[in-house]
Amino acid sequence: MTNATTQNPTHHHAPRMLLHEVAPEVQKAMLSLERAARKGLETSLIELVKIRASQLNHCAFCLDMHTKDARRLGETEERIYLLNAWHEAAGFYTEKEQAALALTEAVTLLPSGVSDEVYERAAKHFPQEELAQLIAMIVTINAWNRIGVTTGLAPGAYSA
Repeated sequence: MTNATTQNPTHHHAPRMLLHEVAPEVQKAMLSLERAARKGLETSLIELVKIRASQLNHCAFCLDMHTKDARRLGETEERIYLLNAWHEAAGFYTEKEQAALALTEAVTLLPSGVSDEVYERAAKHFPQEELAQLIAMIVTINAWNRIGVTTGLAPGAYSA
């Protein structure tokens, strides 16, 4: 029988790598992508998307960062806490936010695919240009999550 720490060890050590120091051009490109993906999207929606993708990807560093950023921007504790169960707590999120969260889950959990239903639901709430930005934002946070998890970035160091 294995316990939770054997299956998912937590990192109580320094990060494996600080990508921004080892590969500064990659960091620069990621930051450029981040800036480009944000254009035209509501800041509150961006943070919800980043938190939800980070939950799905188990990126503690990004969860710490984006929940702090969301709070700083005025997001309520209740909406942050319920985000992991937004389907059951749909009344706390607008139709547009729900469409963005559904798309976030579909893009993040890509092996299950992005169904026409999920895509059309998002397209109903986002004009084509804004939908393109949302897709780019989801792709961007997934890349950041993969960097954070792979390099062993630990939560707690980020301050908003």
